[in-house]
Amino acid sequence: MAVPMDQPPAAISAALTETNVRVTSSFRGARIVIYGAVFNPDTQPADVVVLVRGPQEPVRIARKTRVAGMWINSRPVVFEGAPGFYRAASTRPLRDIAPFGVLRRLGAGVDHLPINAPEEQRIETRYGVRDVVVSRLGADYGQWRQAVVRLKANARLYAEDERGVRFVDRGLFRAEVDLPTAAPIGEYRADIFLFQDGRPVASRSRTLTVEKAGLERTLYLFARERPWLYGLASVAVALLAGWAASVVFRRT
Repeated sequence: MAVPMDQPPAAISAALTETNVRVTSSFRGARIVIYGAVFNPDTQPADVVVLVRGPQEPVRIARKTRVAGMWINSRPVVFEGAPGFYRAASTRPLRDIAPFGVLRRLGAGVDHLPINAPEEQRIETRYGVRDVVVSRLGADYGQWRQAVVRLKANARLYAEDERGVRFVDRGLFRAEVDLPTAAPIGEYRADIFLFQDGRPVASRSRTLTVEKAGLERTLYLFARERPWLYGLASVAVALLAGWAASVVFRRT
C-alpha cells in the first residue's frame, strides 16, 4: 500500500539505558537495555533489528596437526575485521526479515561479518581478463572462519537472538544486551534498523563506552602508553615478591 504524500515516512527512535560502563576489579558483566519507538504511518508490518558491535581486534588462531605421531600447532592465521563483541537481536529470524544481500551489506548476523585473513590472500589473473582473490587456506577457509566465530561464541562475545527485540506496546520496543566480564574495552556502536518488505527504511545509531575505572584504569593506561616501562615494572615487582617470599620462608 502506498503512503500518501502528506504522511511522513517511517521512522525509528532509540536510546540506551547506559552509555558508559565502568570496569573495576569487581566487574561481573552488565546488562544494557535498548528501547525505542517505531513511527510507521503505513499498515505494512515492520521488524526491528539491533546490532551491537565492539571495537575490532585481530584474532590469531592455529590448527593442531599430527606430525610424526605428535600434535603440534600449525602456522597461525590472523583474521581481521572481527569485532571484539557482537550481538544481533531481532523481532524474528534474520533470514525471514531480509534477503542474503541486505544482511551481508549490513553485517547482520555472525555469518555476515567481514572477517577475513588478508595476509593469506593473493590476487591471480585468470582467463587473462580478470583478477581473482585467492586464499592460501583454500577450501578450508570456511572452517578457519567458523573457528573464529566459535571461539568468540564460547567466550560469550558473539551471539544472535532471533527473538531478542520485543514490542512491549504498540510501536514501542525493547531489547537487552548482556556484556560479559570478557567484554573488550573501547567504544561500542549500536545500530537499530526498521525493516519493511525486506529492506531497511529507517535507522538510528547510538554509542556505548566500556572503560576501566579506578586503579585498573591507571594500570591499563600505563600498560598501553608505556609498554616497556610497564614490562620492566612487572618484572621488578615479580622479583621483589620472589625475594620477599624467600626471606619469609628462610626465617620459618
